[in-house]
Amino acid sequence: MQARIEAKAVGPFDVKMIPQDDKNDDGLSRMLLDKQYHGDLEGTGKGQMLTNGIGANGSGVYIAMEKFTGSLKGRAGSFVLYHTGVMTRGAPQLTITVVPDSGTGQLEGIAGTMKINIVDKKHSYDFEYNLPDAK
Repeated sequence: MQARIEAKAVGPFDVKMIPQDDKNDDGLSRMLLDKQYHGDLEGTGKGQMLTNGIGANGSGVYIAMEKFTGSLKGRAGSFVLYHTGVMTRGAPQLTITVVPDSGTGQLEGIAGTMKINIVDKKHSYDFEYNLPDAK
């Protein structure tokens, strides 16, 4: 059995959410995600989000898929993240998980979860992950 590296990556990221004009009458809307990661993750995240928005009672939901391409602490490759966000009367619950077997290149075999922090409208991430040991 191959040894695994367990680690944490942190850093800031910039995000643009681009609304799409295919909103329909059921309240669902779609946005394109365009992210630039910095710090331990260096690269881009491209994806799509589907949301029903936040209602007057402060509740709503979104799901998204995002493909990261770049490097993680110097290891080059890509992987896909799956987001599930639920807001219940203003209380957020967010889960972001690496899609199993989505890693490529030196990130093949990656698994993990990410947390997003927003302070003063600035975004950062805490990414707990494990990878097969390259040795």
